[in-house]
Amino acid sequence: MIAEDSVLLRAGVERLLADEGIETVAAVGDGPGLLTALDEHRPDLAIVDVRMPPTFRDEGLRAALEARKRFPGTSVLVLSQYVEEHYAIELIGSGAAGVGYLLKERVADVADFVDAVQRVADGGTSIDPEVISQLLGRRRNPLDALTPRELEVLGLMAEGRSNTAIARGLVVSDGAVEKHIGNIFAKLNLEPTSDEHRRVRAVLTYLSHS
Repeated sequence: MIAEDSVLLRAGVERLLADEGIETVAAVGDGPGLLTALDEHRPDLAIVDVRMPPTFRDEGLRAALEARKRFPGTSVLVLSQYVEEHYAIELIGSGAAGVGYLLKERVADVADFVDAVQRVADGGTSIDPEVISQLLGRRRNPLDALTPRELEVLGLMAEGRSNTAIARGLVVSDGAVEKHIGNIFAKLNLEPTSDEHRRVRAVLTYLSHS
């Protein structure tokens, strides 16, 4: 299936795939449509544009991440003009199987594009070298691995707030805060030791990189 707000591009990709014997079971123009179509058709692959209505910022990529959570094993190939670094890191980090991220302006060969489509649909990967280059440069700051909510939780930790105080401030459960903190420790590679306090180490990382 294809999720792309440009009618012409959507039709063009669908025709190109049809010429290669690849059936498009649904073509939609926004994130909610993507999730609805995935639930209905369960396709082998979703080709997703990053920027779609209503704000044309990152709706497609966020919908792709939600799709991977709702429908585990869904293969997603992002086809975009931009590298949305934060969500790209999260998408690629959600599991290497069945993930692709290609830049539209660098897709110059139909055969290469079709090969990427088939590879990702089969559970492989296809990441544009330019995407890798940008992500590696950004990952030099360890905080870039965190989601906006995890970064918010870490900031409140740096203010000295307890889990209960953080939960109250964010209007979430204590369990949700504990989960966020666990994710923070994992993404910052803070393994539990008897000699150091991971919470303090996480805060020090935040203060030195924010």
